Amino acid sequence: MTQMRADEPFMSAGDYGRSLKGMGVNLLVADMTPALRFQREVLGLTPVYSNADFAVLRHGGSEWMLHADHTYSNHPLLGLLGDGVIRGVGCELRLYDLDPDAAEARCRAAGFEVFAPAADKPHGQREAFLADADGYIWVPGIAIADP
Repeated sequence: MTQMRADEPFMSAGDYGRSLKGMGVNLLVADMTPALRFQREVLGLTPVYSNADFAVLRHGGSEWMLHADHTYSNHPLLGLLGDGVIRGVGCELRLYDLDPDAAEARCRAAGFEVFAPAADKPHGQREAFLADADGYIWVPGIAIADP
């Protein structure tokens, strides 16, 4: 499948790639529209850049990318993403300093799945487990006071 982007990128792919440091996260998504809707409506984030193929998001100094499946047309990873597959099993995408109760409410209102409701955890965080349209588990959390 060909790429769908019709606009100019926010920077060239080479410049963006060379700008990346530390650890990166890239999520393959079946359809960019519900993926971005989850990021905006549930997590309350505004993409740094997005189009039908690619998006860059930031929160609290962290940055990650979304790539539509069709951008991986010749990549062997695409063969693992058949119909009905749950992506990211065993991976939790954690966003610290993001209110889990508010994110849970937005998740329910937007029609996404609440995998586990907000709760105080023994490791000092209040967190919720929320599933996006591709099945990735996002964990917004805030620090809680010592008992």
